[in-house]
Amino acid sequence: MSVAASLRLFARNRLAAAGGVLLVVVVVIALLAPVLPLADPYAQDTANKFLRPFSDGHLLGTDHLGRDILSRLIWGTRLSLVVGLVASFGAAFFGSTIGIVAGYFGGRVDNWLMRGIDMLMAFPYILLALAIVAALGPGLVNALIAVSVVNIPFFARNIRGVTVTLAHKEFVDAARLAGMTDLRIMTSEILPNVLPVIVIAMSTTVGWMILETAGLSFLGLGSQPPVADLGSMLGEGRNALITDPHASIIPGLMIFVIVMSVNLMGDGIRDALDPRLRSGALTRPMARTTVDRDSVPEPPADPALLDLQDLRTEFRVGKRTLKALSGVTLQVRAGECLGLIGESGSGKSVTALSVMGLVASPPGVIAGGAVRYAGQEVLGAPFSELRKLRGDRISYIFQDPLATLHPLFTVGDQIVEAIQSHHAVPRAEARARALALLEAVRIPNADRRMDDFPHELSGGMRQRVGIAMALVNEPDLIIADEPTTALDVTVQAQILALLDDLRRERDVAILFITHDFGVVAQLCDRIAVMYAGRIVETGPTAEILAAPAHPYTRRLIACVPELGGGRRELHAIPGLPPAVDDLPDGCAFAPRCDKATEACRRGEIALEGFGPSRALRCLHPEIAPEEARA
Repeated sequence: MSVAASLRLFARNRLAAAGGVLLVVVVVIALLAPVLPLADPYAQDTANKFLRPFSDGHLLGTDHLGRDILSRLIWGTRLSLVVGLVASFGAAFFGSTIGIVAGYFGGRVDNWLMRGIDMLMAFPYILLALAIVAALGPGLVNALIAVSVVNIPFFARNIRGVTVTLAHKEFVDAARLAGMTDLRIMTSEILPNVLPVIVIAMSTTVGWMILETAGLSFLGLGSQPPVADLGSMLGEGRNALITDPHASIIPGLMIFVIVMSVNLMGDGIRDALDPRLRSGALTRPMARTTVDRDSVPEPPADPALLDLQDLRTEFRVGKRTLKALSGVTLQVRAGECLGLIGESGSGKSVTALSVMGLVASPPGVIAGGAVRYAGQEVLGAPFSELRKLRGDRISYIFQDPLATLHPLFTVGDQIVEAIQSHHAVPRAEARARALALLEAVRIPNADRRMDDFPHELSGGMRQRVGIAMALVNEPDLIIADEPTTALDVTVQAQILALLDDLRRERDVAILFITHDFGVVAQLCDRIAVMYAGRIVETGPTAEILAAPAHPYTRRLIACVPELGGGRRELHAIPGLPPAVDDLPDGCAFAPRCDKATEACRRGEIALEGFGPSRALRCLHPEIAPEEARA
């Protein structure tokens, strides 16, 4: 990331930016101390001691010896900043050196160094600092040494943890094989990778070190008269706190301002340098996806249970806009199972998450279109209404149950919570319903498994728990994102049969996302084929499987092996799907299509009716419209 981009990211944190501006003002004033028209900070005038602020010639008053507080404050701030920075650099240098050496060599070296660090950490840091100053004698330099030493373990522990991971990476092994010495590997390979961590640690500890140094000076162990830093000024003024509070309040406020501004700026530096924060990985998502659309499409003439109209979902990362969905239109009717199929990255999961506003914001944004459930517009509804639909009338079966089940609660408690969040049901009744569903999804010893945590179950068992949780409130619509991926073939057949029975008995609609054409043929009434965030073909399952009209659909089906059908050449689709932040004009599949012409690469290609019951987004279909029949 460039310096300009890092500064922009830093400026986005308003508190950090305010802290940075405040700190810059303080530093500039401190640096200009020699040229500012200040009084002599050491000149005593006992006849004018403890003058109040705004007295003639003394803007902030005088102290117990008649010395100008403003002058001493600026010079003292200069000294405190230098001591804090030097102490931080010293602790960072020695602590990082120990951490890199221990993490790189490991074994006995790591053991000896870390036991030494543990010995330092065994003492309360302030008592250790006092002991060091007592041994070396009072003085600002000795206080600086003490503060540096007590902070070495913080850096050593942090850097050692990062280095242990890096020491076993392939690029370090390659450097060893190239004949590089250990010292060169540590300086040229390890250090550049841990440097951002060191900078982040320093930015968050400088303020603390300034405060520690001020504390030692306050006790008379830091700077010695007549030289003053902020801590010694605070200590000198404490005896007159009742009668002349300004002598101690003013340096105390300056310490507060410096430490707070440094800490706030440190948070901003961490945001700008930490790659996880830059990418948004640690950003807490909002409770619903941000909706930023200009207009809402008119309701369809023939509404279904679920209507998606020209749905467009984007991920806005800095100046980049990734168009995950570029106008998806789908209908799922009561009791119907619609199969959504396509390559990985085509937008199937984003479609499923967009229905209930579950795409993480930031960076996800619903930029256009509408989602209607039973005629009700979902995207623009109040969050309270959306919350009532989630898990009750519309439920999800997610692909990765380990990421969606809470690791600290038993699976039984989680299913019971899913019931009681929407219905006033006694716990015993909710638990009985949960047990019945766990048995229905073929979990052995379901009564005992109710009290197991997710990590105690296998991947297939966790997936069955997720399916039971989705069915527990008898929803009208189930959105299943590859729900049988983690299951073996026998259990997969049982789960598919269970879903099929459920939709037939209770008239439940299912939006089923999968890569498996066998599952589609078994369960789905209709198919919607998706590519690069768009629906390219829809229609009855039997018709599409028998006679695919879009070249992409034909290629997908040709990639599926047949058992017992004799020899058949398997085809692979050449090339890769387009990047969603740089979609081509016209048909997105044109660069990979053997039937594409120049017309395919120009302008928007609409999804239009194709035959009596299908729709197609293609200028050169594989079959004629009159052939599109079962």
